Amino acid sequence: MIRPVAARAALTPHSLVAIPVPSTAEWGPRLSEHRNSRAHRQRRLRPDVPESTAMKIHLTSVFVDDQEKALRFYTDLLGFVKKHDVPLGGTDRWLTVVSPEEPDGTELLLEPSGHPAVQPFRTALVRDGIPAASFAVDDVPAEFERLRTLGVHFTQEPREMGPVTTAVLDDTCGNLIQIVHSQ
Repeated sequence: MIRPVAARAALTPHSLVAIPVPSTAEWGPRLSEHRNSRAHRQRRLRPDVPESTAMKIHLTSVFVDDQEKALRFYTDLLGFVKKHDVPLGGTDRWLTVVSPEEPDGTELLLEPSGHPAVQPFRTALVRDGIPAASFAVDDVPAEFERLRTLGVHFTQEPREMGPVTTAVLDDTCGNLIQIVHSQ
């Protein structure tokens, strides 16, 4: 049995306490699972990064012209759910959405676009056809048809590019958004 981290934290360098190690029979199936896991494959790719310091994306954002309009688009049409809605003063809010399948997963901040650098940046991205974000879906052609039926405007219809299929939509709030699935 392996001791929890909290129990090991109570040990001092002067303690001569042995920490039992599980037998192969106890953890063999879990070791096999671990060796086939994404975390283990990533660790082999980056052995210089200790597992305890591996970073994850907690929050990302898209700038939006109108937070209320964006909330309706991202929840009612794209299917995200609201996670945080905190007033920041004036009309701005800390407004985040998440996937209903991963309520504790990566949050998307629908960030007010009031900073002077935002408009030229977004205008250049849209002009060049560059999406501000990319969202995974199970089936791009099916999602394209569902959203198009709901009135969503696409700037790129579904396109196969090797092992991935993508499409790009206009979020009505100043951004292009890519949807993607891998085969």
